[in-house]
Amino acid sequence: MITKSDIQDVIVQQMNMISSVESYPREQLKEIKIPYRGYAYIISGIRRCGKSTLVGQLLRFGMDTSLYVKFDTPRLYGFSMEHFRLLDSIIAEKKPQHLFFDEIQVVEGWEVYVLGKLDEGYNVVVTGSNATMLSRELGTRLTGRHIAKSLYPFSYNEYVGYRNKEHGVDSLCDYLADGGFPAYLIHRDEEVLAQLTEDVLYRDIMVRYGIKESMPLKKLASYLASNCARLTSANNLKDIIGVKSPQTVLDYFSYLSDAYLFQFVSKFSYSYRSQQLNPKKVYCIDTGLQSVLTTSFSQDAGRRLENMVYLELLRRGGDIYYYAERKGECDFIVSRKNKVDEAMQVCLEMDDENRSREVGGLLLAMEAFELQKGTILTLNQKDTLIENGRQIDLIPVWQWCREKSRMQ
Repeated sequence: MITKSDIQDVIVQQMNMISSVESYPREQLKEIKIPYRGYAYIISGIRRCGKSTLVGQLLRFGMDTSLYVKFDTPRLYGFSMEHFRLLDSIIAEKKPQHLFFDEIQVVEGWEVYVLGKLDEGYNVVVTGSNATMLSRELGTRLTGRHIAKSLYPFSYNEYVGYRNKEHGVDSLCDYLADGGFPAYLIHRDEEVLAQLTEDVLYRDIMVRYGIKESMPLKKLASYLASNCARLTSANNLKDIIGVKSPQTVLDYFSYLSDAYLFQFVSKFSYSYRSQQLNPKKVYCIDTGLQSVLTTSFSQDAGRRLENMVYLELLRRGGDIYYYAERKGECDFIVSRKNKVDEAMQVCLEMDDENRSREVGGLLLAMEAFELQKGTILTLNQKDTLIENGRQIDLIPVWQWCREKSRMQ
């Protein structure tokens, strides 16, 4: 049984804890504009990526006028719609302007309650660990009254700042090995990442979707981590993980994506059906987490670098695809406002052996979308080429990221 005093005690403890913890300021802190009167600001991302910490950083701008509740805690286990009446009583007494609801998705029907608080004139910030919070379904439930943002583990720029390192090839290699989960960077214990993986697979997927057999899902996660930046399809994987139907694999893809553990990139096509039928390229949410999940003894640094670039593109926004034709393939094209404005390849180093493949695939994409400039991102190689009248810039990934940092 949850009582009003239980909720009050939890609120006091949580607000004291979250306001007292020293933390590295997240890049996204600059992007969040509160208040959005009448809109819920929703921050979603994988477990332990720093959502609660980001909320704590926001709270410091208005602790006296805010109320914070994290619902994913043992003392609030069993919290349901009827308990919101007790929370309403506390809100009426404290008279906050801003309401911060952390991991509220564990409460069935939470979006109805949030909509009511918006109607009452409160500014509401919601966080959660499942991408369905950002889906069209959520938009329907909140009648479009929400602004959605995704938060990811530390970017390379954040990693460099947190570790007090310089931008360069050495720190980039360290980042590829460590990844960006704050808890791992603090404790340097792989058990942190292993437990995170267990929590995502069990709590965010198996429990949520009623999956009784864990082994196929775990095999799939391990396989995907070992094959990041490669093409994959449900038909090829059903026998490997031990399920009968490709649809089961597709369902698992969706669950893993919603939980932010893996992301799947479609081949570019103007046909949505074609996008769905073609194999997807898979990427892990964090290169450090990838190390814990993989069964591969030889780590492919080139594919890990590509994985990192994909994550940076996610942070920058836009629709990301790979481009492939019979004559070649381009790792990434990025569409913004329904127009492709970037094409890029990723390789550790361009040399005589791979030059034709890397340049040829990039040129195919540039010509297809009438781009005059393209990019080949490398570990530490810088140059400029002119091919068929089009400019191709070779840029070290660490420099590409640093340039974004300077623009902010």
